[in-house]
Amino acid sequence: MLTDAVLAGLDPEQRTAVTAPAGPVCILAGAGTGKTRAITHRIAYRTLAGEVNPRHILAVTFTARAAAEMRSRLTELGARGVQARTFHAAALRQVRYFAPRLLEGRAMPELLESKARVVGLAAARVGVRADRTGARDLASEIEWAKSSLVEPGEYPVAATKALREPPFETAKVAEVFAAYEELKRRQGVIDFEDMLRAAVWGIEDHPDVAEQIRAQYRHFVVDEYQDVNPLQQRLLEAWLGGRDDLTVVGDASQTIYSFTGATASYLIDFPRQRRDAVVVRLVRDYRSTPQVVGLANAVIRQARGNEARLRLELVGQRPPGAEPELKIFPDETGEAAAVAKKCRELIGAGTPASEIAVLFRTNAQSEAYEKALAEAEVPYVVRGAERFFERTEIRQAMIALRAAVRSIPGETPLVQAVVEGLAATGWQREKPPPGGAAREQWEALAALVTLAEEYAKSPTLEPIGQAGAVQRDLTLSGFNDELARRAEQQHAPTVAGVTLASLHSAKGLEWDAVFLVGLADGTLPTTYAKTPEQLEEERRLLYVGVTRARQYLWLSYGQMRSSGGRARRPCRFLPQLERHSTTERAGADRSRKPDRRRPQVSSCRICGATLLAGADRKLGRCPTCPSDLDEDLYERLKTWRATMAEELSVPAYVVFTDATLVAIAERRPGNPAELLAIAGIGPRKLGQYGPAVFALVGGADPVSAASEKL
Repeated sequence: MLTDAVLAGLDPEQRTAVTAPAGPVCILAGAGTGKTRAITHRIAYRTLAGEVNPRHILAVTFTARAAAEMRSRLTELGARGVQARTFHAAALRQVRYFAPRLLEGRAMPELLESKARVVGLAAARVGVRADRTGARDLASEIEWAKSSLVEPGEYPVAATKALREPPFETAKVAEVFAAYEELKRRQGVIDFEDMLRAAVWGIEDHPDVAEQIRAQYRHFVVDEYQDVNPLQQRLLEAWLGGRDDLTVVGDASQTIYSFTGATASYLIDFPRQRRDAVVVRLVRDYRSTPQVVGLANAVIRQARGNEARLRLELVGQRPPGAEPELKIFPDETGEAAAVAKKCRELIGAGTPASEIAVLFRTNAQSEAYEKALAEAEVPYVVRGAERFFERTEIRQAMIALRAAVRSIPGETPLVQAVVEGLAATGWQREKPPPGGAAREQWEALAALVTLAEEYAKSPTLEPIGQAGAVQRDLTLSGFNDELARRAEQQHAPTVAGVTLASLHSAKGLEWDAVFLVGLADGTLPTTYAKTPEQLEEERRLLYVGVTRARQYLWLSYGQMRSSGGRARRPCRFLPQLERHSTTERAGADRSRKPDRRRPQVSSCRICGATLLAGADRKLGRCPTCPSDLDEDLYERLKTWRATMAEELSVPAYVVFTDATLVAIAERRPGNPAELLAIAGIGPRKLGQYGPAVFALVGGADPVSAASEKL
């Protein structure tokens, strides 16, 4: 049978998803578990079995690339005629088709490709001064509101409830929103949200349109269901018209676009809203090595909140590979140089440059890696953003800094001169603005100040292609020359190379080797994530980054942004980076053999969360989890330790620290392996004190335990 070929090679869970009966089906698919394979094979199975007509299926996803891939796979499987489109493409097709009927013969209005121009005009009409960046942020707020089914008059309350950070007061944003809607009506144009609303309106208010659409599309598949917003869900419900032949697939742990209005609540509530739904969990990870999968599980195991209710524990299916490398560097410059060096080594060993990615939290972080890769002669491409020195705000800043040479006294310290020069662009060091686009521009200009700090602290420069160090020109003019040199160096023609991308733009992609960089608190999670919900989304962002790697995964951070700066803590979502972690340090003694041991992921033995603090790792539990301390054993351990310390003429903590005694009294180790599992106890202390500890755990008194020898 034709369906046998469709079922061949599927794992048991995928087969269950593919062969599930008509009706609501929810496929919870972890990263790398073959979700696209499952839904395309389900569509093909149903069409080839004669259960459904392919022309009656509508499969929707969120990117044109994903829709094209779905169509290609369906064609290969023999399921021709299925419509696979994005929400917007499907809505546009329907609105265009029914426009003569819905608009009484009038042509469909022109579709705005970008809101920013009209938003800027609307802002001017209501007295709001918004530059290009402010207009972009206002457009983002309006897009969020419309996607969330919020009208202009409802915006202030809705934005406050959603903890939005708009670029202007909520009342002013509401005025701009209303003026924007009025301007569109006068100009006879619509935006993408209007198009979705028009599709909803056409179905909900026109029975003849609803009947025709529902006769055409009877079976629905929605990919990336965790990214659906209220407006898209409203359109989906309109298409369904109360029917239930709906298959959704998603992963709540990859919900990272809530700032746009996306919500995983529809995925989370799917089984409750449709009580006869078939729920299938895909957990076999075919993308990444078990070592990468293990780290991904450790990161997401700590998750809390609604999305964590559908958390999946992935099971790696690939052969074992290298352990993820966790590295600490003195500063970001050293981190970037080490990343570039490793990229060059990987390429030299046979990994294609296109199969390597360097991922960071914000686009403003890209400059250090562009520079380091260029100096290492490693080709690279920047995905989802312009190269650092091609960004409009950076070009404008460089013009302002060149002009500032004439107005700022030459003896002004370099960093101060750069800060004063950037003031001409409106940038203020201590005042990061609200609004996503404005904040990103602020961070890009802040990166220029960081460059100035690094430049000022290095008195000499080793030019590429020259021998011998030369003295730096630490004036503003000299720094401008340095920026021009970097810009020229990084403006090489674009070729296939290492991908530089933000974590958001990396979603849905994968590479053989992935570098997750800048993993310091304040960067990831960003300082702007303040609520529990925002922090959980930052955790999921790290999870998405980890799960992009197939074979090799590097995680790192610089202890300071620049040499001599303020020390930073590692990302709180990572397993603890203990002293035995693999580290690289600028200026370190290269003659010493590097420590090849890998940090172990330590989990709470009570709740399973990954433990970050050293004391928590020693106890083997979170500080908030209940203690099961054997108080009698603890007191006997203290008495024994005092005896041993006196006998050895050493302080008590040299024998065992208080935290170690608590860990022993809680965990009550009965054999060498269990004692060694307590952080801080190694083979030497096992040999020296192990017999006494086992005797005490077994009930011996401190005096007799003190006499225990191997």
